Amino acid sequence: MRPLGIAALLLAALPATAMAAGFSGPSIGPVPIEFVLFAIVLAGVGIFHNSTFRTAVTGAIVIALWKIFASPFREGAGFGGFLTHVEHEWVILTNLFLLLMGFALLAKHFEESGVPGMLPRYLPNDWKGAWILLVAVAFIASFLDNIAAALIGGAVAHTVFKGKVHVGYLAGIVAASNAGGAFSVVGDTTTTMMWIAGVSPAEVFEALLATVVAVIFLIPLAMTQQKYQPIQADPDKAAKIDWPRVFVVLSILALAIIVNVVANTKFYELSNKAPFLGMAVWVAILATAGLRKPEWKLLPENLKGTIFLLSLVLCASMMPVEKLPGASWQTAFGLGFTSAIFDNIPLTALALTQGGYDWGFLAFAVGFGGSMIWFGSSAGVALSNMYPEAKNTKNYLRHGYWVTIAYVIAFFVLLQVRGFHPGSVPRTVQAPEPVASAVMPVR
Repeated sequence: MRPLGIAALLLAALPATAMAAGFSGPSIGPVPIEFVLFAIVLAGVGIFHNSTFRTAVTGAIVIALWKIFASPFREGAGFGGFLTHVEHEWVILTNLFLLLMGFALLAKHFEESGVPGMLPRYLPNDWKGAWILLVAVAFIASFLDNIAAALIGGAVAHTVFKGKVHVGYLAGIVAASNAGGAFSVVGDTTTTMMWIAGVSPAEVFEALLATVVAVIFLIPLAMTQQKYQPIQADPDKAAKIDWPRVFVVLSILALAIIVNVVANTKFYELSNKAPFLGMAVWVAILATAGLRKPEWKLLPENLKGTIFLLSLVLCASMMPVEKLPGASWQTAFGLGFTSAIFDNIPLTALALTQGGYDWGFLAFAVGFGGSMIWFGSSAGVALSNMYPEAKNTKNYLRHGYWVTIAYVIAFFVLLQVRGFHPGSVPRTVQAPEPVASAVMPVR
């Protein structure tokens, strides 16, 4: 059945009172219908992994129509509320679109630069080589972007493992890229949001401990990859570095880093007005196109996966997640699992509005948590465009379960070592409540 046909059946079943202006939205018990619809979409993505695109796009259309006709948006009711909602989300969606499309070209440039083919000279010839690659991905993500880090890691893995990359190791690459951005205010959109809201970079940096522990617990995935396909012991003797292409890669990365840092340090009031990071990537791609031509044919291939991700992000943004439980380490821990399904950006915005969190804990939870499912983060979706086998949710969970173990252990190590300390009050907190205890010790 076509998406609009499904929507018509749903809307026809609504009672007349549900259409009344100001209606808060139908629910099944305490659960709003939007969550039910989104759960169906996510289940469809997980079960019908060969029809993920159609499922996600259909879900976005159905949920949007439901919100327009039956349940008001946070920004208002009806079509006007939808337009206002899109106006609030367009920068995030456009940035994701530009980054996903642009980094596909960047990854291809990097793969053809000859650098991945030379890496076996420097990587150990056993599981430690696979693990060091994950460490490198985490490091890159800390100052660039988790999408770029995942794609660069995927490009290197394709070369050093001769095109045979285990699904569990792909989960490890996604996890490493998300872990790297969790402790840096320029490493992830969510940590940048905290910084803009007035949270000190030092408060976020404490998540580095959890990141280190999490990456250590990715070692079993590196061992799995080594058993599945050993790392290339010797580099291709014909491999040589294409220095102009290396310059292209470095130029794209450099401009992205500069714009990311400057926009969020000097002009943070304007940083959410336009997709500056995505535009910077494309300015660099076009400016260097005369030096080495990008692989333009990748764009149509990558477009479908990009629209899939944007559909899921749009679905998540329309969920009525107006209130979170009280700020505590338990809530932060639960948000890690929630972010594997829901977009972590609105979750972070709600937490900043609520206040009372230890921001290092929150940064790690919402950042790393999305790694548990392949569509839980933009890095996961981007890498799945390169490796379609990662879109099999059952296999991803079955072979990548060490990511969940790493999250749980790393979170509680951070809790044991640091304790949960409610941090600074963000600018977005409207009515901060006194905190009963400055420190919540772990016993």
